[in-house]
Amino acid sequence: MFKRMISAVMIIGLVGLLSASGRNELAEKSEITVASKFDTEGALLGNMIILVLENGGFEVVDRTELGPTDVVRKALETGEVDVYPEYTGNGNWFFADNGFGRDWYDREKALAAVRQLDSEAFDIEWLEPARANNTWAIAVRRDLSENADLTTLSDFARYVNAGGIVKLAGSEEFVSRPDSLAAFQDAYEFKLTENQLLVVSGGNTALTEKAAAQGTDGVNATMAYGTDGLLSALNLVLLEDNLGVQVVYEPAPRIRGEVLRAKPELANLLNPVFMRLDLPVLQSLNARIAVRGVAARTVAEDWLREEGFID
Repeated sequence: MFKRMISAVMIIGLVGLLSASGRNELAEKSEITVASKFDTEGALLGNMIILVLENGGFEVVDRTELGPTDVVRKALETGEVDVYPEYTGNGNWFFADNGFGRDWYDREKALAAVRQLDSEAFDIEWLEPARANNTWAIAVRRDLSENADLTTLSDFARYVNAGGIVKLAGSEEFVSRPDSLAAFQDAYEFKLTENQLLVVSGGNTALTEKAAAQGTDGVNATMAYGTDGLLSALNLVLLEDNLGVQVVYEPAPRIRGEVLRAKPELANLLNPVFMRLDLPVLQSLNARIAVRGVAARTVAEDWLREEGFID
Protein backbone atom coordinates (compact mmCIF):
# COMPACT_ATOMS: atom_id res chain seq x y z
CA MET A 1 0.00 0.00 0.00
CA PHE A 2 2.79 2.41 0.99
CA LYS A 3 4.69 1.64 -2.22
CA ARG A 4 1.58 2.30 -4.29
CA MET A 5 1.12 5.67 -2.54
CA ILE A 6 4.74 6.60 -3.26
CA SER A 7 4.31 5.57 -6.89
CA ALA A 8 1.16 7.66 -7.18
CA VAL A 9 2.95 10.68 -5.72
CA MET A 10 5.86 10.19 -8.09
CA ILE A 11 3.53 9.94 -11.08
CA ILE A 12 1.65 13.08 -10.06
CA GLY A 13 4.94 14.89 -9.59
CA LEU A 14 6.19 13.73 -12.96
CA VAL A 15 2.99 14.90 -14.67
CA GLY A 16 3.37 18.24 -12.92
CA LEU A 17 6.96 18.58 -14.09
CA LEU A 18 6.02 17.67 -17.65
CA SER A 19 3.12 20.16 -17.61
CA ALA A 20 5.36 22.89 -16.27
CA SER A 21 7.98 22.00 -18.86
CA GLY A 22 5.36 22.24 -21.60
CA ARG A 23 4.21 25.64 -20.35
CA ASN A 24 7.80 26.88 -20.19
CA GLU A 25 8.53 25.67 -23.70
CA LEU A 26 5.41 27.39 -24.99
CA ALA A 27 6.28 30.58 -23.15
CA GLU A 28 9.80 30.55 -24.62
CA LYS A 29 8.53 29.86 -28.12
CA SER A 30 8.31 33.09 -30.11
CA GLU A 31 6.73 31.58 -33.21
CA ILE A 32 2.97 32.11 -33.71
CA THR A 33 0.99 30.58 -36.58
CA VAL A 34 -1.61 32.99 -37.95
CA ALA A 35 -4.39 31.93 -40.31
CA SER A 36 -7.37 33.57 -41.97
CA LYS A 37 -10.27 32.67 -44.17
CA PHE A 38 -10.12 32.88 -47.93
CA ASP A 39 -11.80 36.23 -48.46
CA THR A 40 -10.90 39.91 -48.69
CA GLU A 41 -11.52 40.88 -45.09
CA GLY A 42 -10.01 37.67 -43.77
CA ALA A 43 -6.79 38.44 -45.62
CA LEU A 44 -6.85 42.03 -44.37
CA LEU A 45 -7.35 41.14 -40.71
CA GLY A 46 -4.99 38.17 -40.86
CA ASN A 47 -2.23 40.39 -42.18
CA MET A 48 -2.94 42.97 -39.48
CA ILE A 49 -2.40 40.28 -36.85
CA ILE A 50 0.81 39.15 -38.54
CA LEU A 51 2.26 42.64 -38.83
CA VAL A 52 1.43 43.61 -35.26
CA LEU A 53 2.95 40.41 -33.88
CA GLU A 54 6.06 40.76 -36.03
CA ASN A 55 6.43 44.34 -34.82
CA GLY A 56 6.09 43.00 -31.27
CA GLY A 57 9.05 40.67 -31.74
CA PHE A 58 7.30 37.41 -32.61
CA GLU A 59 8.24 35.09 -35.43
CA VAL A 60 5.08 34.42 -37.44
CA VAL A 61 4.09 31.56 -39.71
CA ASP A 62 1.73 32.94 -42.37
CA ARG A 63 -1.28 30.71 -43.05
CA THR A 64 -3.61 33.48 -44.21
CA GLU A 65 -6.31 32.64 -46.76
CA LEU A 66 -6.21 29.05 -45.56
CA GLY A 67 -9.78 28.22 -46.55
CA PRO A 68 -13.47 28.64 -45.61
CA THR A 69 -14.74 28.85 -42.05
CA ASP A 70 -14.91 25.14 -41.28
CA VAL A 71 -11.32 24.55 -42.45
CA VAL A 72 -9.78 27.42 -40.47
CA ARG A 73 -11.91 26.73 -37.44
CA LYS A 74 -10.81 23.09 -37.25
CA ALA A 75 -7.18 24.06 -37.81
CA LEU A 76 -7.33 26.22 -34.67
CA GLU A 77 -9.21 23.64 -32.62
CA THR A 78 -6.66 20.93 -33.48
CA GLY A 79 -3.64 23.17 -32.77
CA GLU A 80 -2.52 23.44 -36.39
CA VAL A 81 -2.73 27.24 -36.12
CA ASP A 82 -2.65 29.54 -33.08
CA VAL A 83 -4.87 32.49 -33.95
CA TYR A 84 -7.14 33.76 -36.72
CA PRO A 85 -9.84 36.44 -37.11
CA GLU A 86 -13.37 35.09 -36.60
CA TYR A 87 -16.85 36.58 -36.25
CA THR A 88 -18.69 36.46 -32.92
CA GLY A 89 -22.02 35.37 -34.42
CA ASN A 90 -20.45 32.26 -35.89
CA GLY A 91 -20.53 30.84 -32.37
CA ASN A 92 -24.26 30.37 -32.86
CA TRP A 93 -23.39 28.06 -35.75
CA PHE A 94 -20.41 26.37 -34.07
CA PHE A 95 -22.53 25.41 -31.06
CA ALA A 96 -26.00 24.45 -32.29
CA ASP A 97 -28.77 24.40 -29.68
CA ASN A 98 -26.57 26.42 -27.35
CA GLY A 99 -29.37 28.01 -25.35
CA PHE A 100 -28.30 31.64 -25.79
CA GLY A 101 -31.21 32.51 -28.08
CA ARG A 102 -31.60 36.24 -28.70
CA ASP A 103 -28.23 36.97 -27.04
CA TRP A 104 -26.63 36.45 -30.46
CA TYR A 105 -28.37 39.59 -31.73
CA ASP A 106 -26.66 41.80 -29.12
CA ARG A 107 -22.96 42.57 -29.54
CA GLU A 108 -21.94 42.30 -25.88
CA LYS A 109 -24.10 39.25 -25.12
CA ALA A 110 -22.95 37.49 -28.29
CA LEU A 111 -19.31 38.01 -27.32
CA ALA A 112 -19.96 36.72 -23.80
CA ALA A 113 -21.78 33.68 -25.18
CA VAL A 114 -19.09 32.65 -27.65
CA ARG A 115 -16.36 33.22 -25.08
CA GLN A 116 -18.07 30.90 -22.61
CA LEU A 117 -18.88 28.20 -25.17
CA ASP A 118 -15.47 28.18 -26.84
CA SER A 119 -13.55 28.23 -23.57
CA GLU A 120 -15.49 25.28 -22.17
CA ALA A 121 -15.43 23.20 -25.35
CA PHE A 122 -11.98 23.87 -26.84
CA ASP A 123 -9.96 26.03 -24.41
CA ILE A 124 -10.12 28.80 -27.00
CA GLU A 125 -10.34 32.49 -26.11
CA TRP A 126 -11.70 35.53 -27.93
CA LEU A 127 -9.93 38.88 -27.76
CA GLU A 128 -11.73 42.21 -28.20
CA PRO A 129 -13.84 42.60 -31.37
CA ALA A 130 -14.07 45.45 -33.85
CA ARG A 131 -17.21 47.58 -33.79
CA ALA A 132 -18.27 46.49 -37.26
CA ASN A 133 -21.15 44.11 -37.93
CA ASN A 134 -20.04 42.11 -40.95
CA THR A 135 -23.26 40.16 -41.20
CA TRP A 136 -24.42 37.96 -44.09
CA ALA A 137 -26.47 39.95 -46.61
CA ILE A 138 -27.88 39.88 -50.13
CA ALA A 139 -27.25 42.59 -52.71
CA VAL A 140 -28.74 43.12 -56.16
CA ARG A 141 -27.83 45.10 -59.26
CA ARG A 142 -28.97 48.72 -59.02
CA ASP A 143 -31.02 48.46 -62.21
CA LEU A 144 -32.94 45.52 -60.73
CA SER A 145 -33.40 47.36 -57.45
CA GLU A 146 -34.82 50.42 -59.20
CA ASN A 147 -36.95 48.61 -61.79
CA ALA A 148 -38.50 46.16 -59.32
CA ASP A 149 -38.49 48.53 -56.31
CA LEU A 150 -36.25 46.30 -54.19
CA THR A 151 -34.76 47.86 -51.06
CA THR A 152 -35.45 45.21 -48.41
CA LEU A 153 -35.37 41.44 -48.25
CA SER A 154 -39.16 41.48 -47.93
CA ASP A 155 -39.22 43.21 -51.32
CA PHE A 156 -36.83 40.59 -52.68
CA ALA A 157 -39.05 37.75 -51.40
CA ARG A 158 -42.09 39.33 -53.01
CA TYR A 159 -40.23 39.61 -56.31
CA VAL A 160 -39.00 36.00 -56.21
CA ASN A 161 -42.43 34.63 -55.29
CA ALA A 162 -44.04 36.60 -58.11
CA GLY A 163 -41.80 34.82 -60.61
CA GLY A 164 -39.22 37.59 -61.01
CA ILE A 165 -36.00 36.75 -62.82
CA VAL A 166 -33.32 36.10 -60.18
CA LYS A 167 -29.98 34.34 -60.23
CA LEU A 168 -27.89 34.67 -57.10
CA ALA A 169 -24.14 34.02 -56.85
CA GLY A 170 -22.92 32.72 -53.51
CA SER A 171 -20.27 30.58 -51.91
CA GLU A 172 -20.92 26.96 -51.01
CA GLU A 173 -20.83 28.05 -47.37
CA PHE A 174 -23.45 30.76 -47.91
CA VAL A 175 -25.74 28.37 -49.77
CA SER A 176 -25.36 25.39 -47.43
CA ARG A 177 -25.14 26.88 -43.92
CA PRO A 178 -28.44 27.03 -42.01
CA ASP A 179 -27.75 30.55 -40.70
CA SER A 180 -27.19 32.25 -44.08
CA LEU A 181 -29.27 31.82 -47.23
CA ALA A 182 -31.47 29.18 -45.57
CA ALA A 183 -32.22 31.56 -42.69
CA PHE A 184 -33.23 34.30 -45.13
CA GLN A 185 -35.44 31.93 -47.09
CA ASP A 186 -37.17 30.63 -43.98
CA ALA A 187 -37.81 34.05 -42.46
CA TYR A 188 -38.90 35.81 -45.65
CA GLU A 189 -40.68 32.77 -47.11
CA PHE A 190 -39.07 32.46 -50.52
CA LYS A 191 -37.10 29.67 -52.18
CA LEU A 192 -34.39 29.82 -54.83
CA THR A 193 -34.07 26.73 -57.02
CA GLU A 194 -30.76 25.23 -58.13
CA ASN A 195 -31.19 26.98 -61.49
CA GLN A 196 -31.40 30.31 -59.66
CA LEU A 197 -28.06 29.81 -57.92
CA LEU A 198 -24.44 30.11 -59.07
CA VAL A 199 -22.37 28.39 -56.38
CA VAL A 200 -18.64 29.19 -56.20
CA SER A 201 -15.86 27.77 -54.04
CA GLY A 202 -14.32 29.91 -51.32
CA GLY A 203 -15.96 32.79 -49.52
CA ASN A 204 -14.64 35.79 -51.42
CA THR A 205 -17.58 38.12 -52.03
CA ALA A 206 -15.49 40.07 -54.55
CA LEU A 207 -15.98 37.18 -56.98
CA THR A 208 -19.73 36.89 -56.48
CA GLU A 209 -20.27 40.65 -56.50
CA LYS A 210 -18.36 41.06 -59.74
CA ALA A 211 -20.42 38.24 -61.26
CA ALA A 212 -23.60 40.14 -60.36
CA ALA A 213 -22.30 43.47 -61.60
CA GLN A 214 -21.21 41.95 -64.92
CA GLY A 215 -24.28 39.74 -65.30
CA THR A 216 -22.13 36.60 -65.57
CA ASP A 217 -24.35 33.63 -66.54
CA GLY A 218 -27.40 35.78 -65.87
CA VAL A 219 -26.42 36.60 -62.26
CA ASN A 220 -28.15 39.72 -60.92
CA ALA A 221 -27.96 39.10 -57.15
CA THR A 222 -25.14 38.13 -54.81
CA MET A 223 -24.23 37.22 -51.27
CA ALA A 224 -22.52 40.09 -49.50
CA TYR A 225 -21.14 41.16 -46.14
CA GLY A 226 -21.94 44.31 -44.21
CA THR A 227 -18.38 45.66 -44.45
CA ASP A 228 -17.86 44.99 -48.18
CA GLY A 229 -16.09 47.87 -49.88
CA LEU A 230 -16.91 46.75 -53.40
CA LEU A 231 -20.69 47.22 -53.39
CA SER A 232 -20.93 50.91 -54.28
CA ALA A 233 -18.09 50.68 -56.78
CA LEU A 234 -19.94 47.91 -58.64
CA ASN A 235 -23.31 49.72 -58.47
CA LEU A 236 -24.88 47.08 -56.26
CA VAL A 237 -27.58 47.73 -53.65
CA LEU A 238 -27.40 46.03 -50.24
CA LEU A 239 -30.90 44.85 -49.30
CA GLU A 240 -32.03 45.67 -45.78
CA ASP A 241 -32.59 42.71 -43.46
CA ASN A 242 -35.81 44.34 -42.24
CA LEU A 243 -36.84 41.34 -40.09
CA GLY A 244 -33.49 41.20 -38.29
CA VAL A 245 -32.71 37.63 -39.30
CA GLN A 246 -28.95 37.81 -38.92
CA VAL A 247 -27.04 37.71 -35.66
CA VAL A 248 -24.16 40.07 -34.82
CA TYR A 249 -20.93 39.27 -36.68
CA GLU A 250 -18.10 41.33 -35.24
CA PRO A 251 -14.52 40.26 -36.10
CA ALA A 252 -12.12 39.40 -33.30
CA PRO A 253 -8.96 37.33 -32.87
CA ARG A 254 -9.84 33.75 -31.87
CA ILE A 255 -6.82 32.26 -30.12
CA ARG A 256 -5.83 29.01 -28.43
CA GLY A 257 -6.05 29.34 -24.65
CA GLU A 258 -2.69 27.74 -23.91
CA VAL A 259 -0.99 30.16 -26.28
CA LEU A 260 -2.64 33.18 -24.67
CA ARG A 261 -1.78 31.99 -21.15
CA ALA A 262 1.84 31.54 -22.16
CA LYS A 263 1.92 34.83 -24.06
CA PRO A 264 -0.56 37.22 -22.38
CA GLU A 265 1.12 40.12 -24.18
CA LEU A 266 -0.64 38.99 -27.36
CA ALA A 267 -3.86 40.49 -26.02
CA ASN A 268 -2.09 43.78 -25.28
CA LEU A 269 -0.84 43.92 -28.86
CA LEU A 270 -4.03 42.92 -30.68
CA ASN A 271 -6.88 44.35 -28.60
CA PRO A 272 -6.14 48.04 -29.35
CA VAL A 273 -5.98 47.31 -33.09
CA PHE A 274 -9.36 45.61 -33.32
CA MET A 275 -10.99 48.11 -30.99
CA ARG A 276 -9.92 50.91 -33.36
CA LEU A 277 -11.64 49.26 -36.34
CA ASP A 278 -15.23 50.23 -37.16
CA LEU A 279 -17.60 49.82 -40.10
CA PRO A 280 -16.44 52.85 -42.18
CA VAL A 281 -12.77 51.94 -41.65
CA LEU A 282 -13.24 48.33 -42.72
CA GLN A 283 -15.35 49.28 -45.72
CA SER A 284 -12.65 51.72 -46.81
CA LEU A 285 -9.80 49.26 -46.32
CA ASN A 286 -11.70 46.43 -48.02
CA ALA A 287 -12.37 48.75 -50.97
CA ARG A 288 -8.65 49.39 -51.45
CA ILE A 289 -8.16 45.64 -51.86
CA ALA A 290 -11.28 44.74 -53.84
CA VAL A 291 -11.61 47.86 -56.02
CA ARG A 292 -8.07 49.18 -56.43
CA GLY A 293 -6.34 45.82 -56.33
CA VAL A 294 -3.89 46.74 -53.57
CA ALA A 295 -2.42 43.73 -51.76
CA ALA A 296 -4.04 42.96 -48.39
CA ARG A 297 -0.70 43.10 -46.58
CA THR A 298 0.07 46.56 -48.04
CA VAL A 299 -3.37 47.90 -47.03
CA ALA A 300 -2.98 46.48 -43.54
CA GLU A 301 0.55 47.85 -43.15
CA ASP A 302 -0.38 51.35 -44.38
CA TRP A 303 -3.27 51.63 -41.91
CA LEU A 304 -1.32 50.21 -38.98
CA ARG A 305 1.51 52.70 -39.58
CA GLU A 306 -0.92 55.61 -39.92
CA GLU A 307 -2.56 54.67 -36.62
CA GLY A 308 0.78 54.17 -34.85
CA PHE A 309 0.39 50.44 -34.17
CA ILE A 310 3.63 49.47 -35.92
CA ASP A 311 6.94 51.26 -36.47
